[in-house]
Amino acid sequence: MAPPLITLKDVMLTFGGRSLFENLNLSIGEKERVCLVGRNGSGKSTLLKVLAGTCEMDRGERVMKRGSHIAYLPQDPEMPPDTTIEHYVADGLPQDQYHDRFRVAMVLDDMQLERERLIGTLSGGEKRKTALARAFVGEPDLLLLDEPTNHLDLPAIEWLEQKLKDFKGGFIAISHDRMFLTHLSQSTLWLDRGQIRRLDKGFEAFEEWADGLLAQEEVETRKLDKLISEEIRWSRQGISARRKRNQGRLRRLSSFRQHRSEQLKQPGIVRGLEAQTGETSSRVVIEARHISKSFGERLVVDDFSIRLLRGDRVGIIGPNGIGKTTLLKLLMGEMAIDSGKIRWGLNLTPTYLDQNRVILDPDRTLWETLCDTGTDQIMVRGEPRHVVGYLRDFLFEERQVRSPVRVLSGGEKNRLVLAKMLARESNFLILDEPTNDLDMETLDLLQEVLDDYEGTILLISHDRSFLDRIVTSTLVFEEKGKIVEYAGGYSDYRRQSPLLFLKEPKNLVPSSKTVSKHPKKMSQRLSYHQQRLLEVLPQEIAMLEEEKIHIEKTLSDQELFAKSPQQFEGLTRRHDQIINELNIKENQWLELAELKENLKDPG
Repeated sequence: MAPPLITLKDVMLTFGGRSLFENLNLSIGEKERVCLVGRNGSGKSTLLKVLAGTCEMDRGERVMKRGSHIAYLPQDPEMPPDTTIEHYVADGLPQDQYHDRFRVAMVLDDMQLERERLIGTLSGGEKRKTALARAFVGEPDLLLLDEPTNHLDLPAIEWLEQKLKDFKGGFIAISHDRMFLTHLSQSTLWLDRGQIRRLDKGFEAFEEWADGLLAQEEVETRKLDKLISEEIRWSRQGISARRKRNQGRLRRLSSFRQHRSEQLKQPGIVRGLEAQTGETSSRVVIEARHISKSFGERLVVDDFSIRLLRGDRVGIIGPNGIGKTTLLKLLMGEMAIDSGKIRWGLNLTPTYLDQNRVILDPDRTLWETLCDTGTDQIMVRGEPRHVVGYLRDFLFEERQVRSPVRVLSGGEKNRLVLAKMLARESNFLILDEPTNDLDMETLDLLQEVLDDYEGTILLISHDRSFLDRIVTSTLVFEEKGKIVEYAGGYSDYRRQSPLLFLKEPKNLVPSSKTVSKHPKKMSQRLSYHQQRLLEVLPQEIAMLEEEKIHIEKTLSDQELFAKSPQQFEGLTRRHDQIINELNIKENQWLELAELKENLKDPG
């Protein structure tokens, strides 16, 4: 058996007087593809730093295989603003490879990054791609990735997924993006109360496995100290209880999506509103007719119409900079349209959560942040709640309520912002990137709050799993200002549309100039394998569609979960797998069909 690539032995580490790890042991082999999960504050990022050799241990040993190379992507890397992209990325080359500067040019071309630009002039997404380029440039044996999808748009996330699928080495990834972890991971490390638990399956199997472990542990510790039992129960709430509650919500969301799908099929749905003005206050939230918006010669929104009804939950997706926030502002009346017409329902009480969320005073306590009047009560959407009980809903402990905001972690500050914003009485939530920088625990909490929200939701997000779990329909920026609405979430959109904006993501697919530098002789006909795929893929797609319809018919039985929760969960997982398989096979067929057409007509 080959020796591990890296090993930690009996590691102990304390932080701020609290023990993060004690007698922790871990081995990572070559080409392993691992996701690292755990509660917020459990020490996941610190463990990556220990593996990277950038964090000193109190006790223990770190052993690396001779000659191996590890690259580390921190969650918030230090990036000198006056350094060029080229120099920053080149510093990621190991010393024995530093003369291989051609690798820098290759990775920058691959990511379409301009080598002479200064770091200080880059957007958040561009900085993230630059940091990723630095991690990849040395062709490491092991990548340590801490929230690699932060600030990336959907095209960049899917590009990164493909890059990691093609990567010859191994990786350990921390991410709040469930779909990212599901697509890539082959094993799971769970950091739980200072110890590592290992599952030799990917993230998709984690929640059910963890639920079983915690249930068994709770039984075994019932007679032990109450504090231990409480800690186990608190940990389990984030995995078991939510997972079970979400099954009922999944059925309800499916019903909502079916209803929205029927609405989209109705011809003339926008034109029919004029005779129904009496319903506006109770049913219609926003009606936009043929609106357009340009900035100079750049057309952002072109002839877009939508009718948003009470209870609709609409997601907006597209590459960074394409105009998603502009569309929100147009629909809310914060920005003037160039042409068209917008009508708003009566008695709307919107709550808007923007990307910045700069509403916290670091010197105020959590109690004072929520209760401006100094009382112990907070009005939550018109109903009085005790501030401590309300903070518990957002995973805060009672001992924290009198602490100043400045001592909170990043994830805890995000939870406090959500607690403050979502307490406001409203019937219309507008959320611009609500999942940015949220840990998985807070994402679950936000999903629960939105699931229970009875009003209308309009949101922008790059989190595909979050969109799949929340929205009833998705608005997609396709090209040249065209916006198309698809029933369902992100996976439903991918299944329905052959024209994916991800097919040629801006700034990531090499331009014609780049390709021309490396001309390749192109075959004038399909290979036998390609021709065979072109013939069999339609049959395979048809079989998957048939299986999907059968599963959806079975899942439509409202009593199925009560009668057989295991069958319900198994069918739900298989349904998700089929959607992914359909997406892959449909894309394969489309690419081959397009290639065949191009070979017929190369001009």
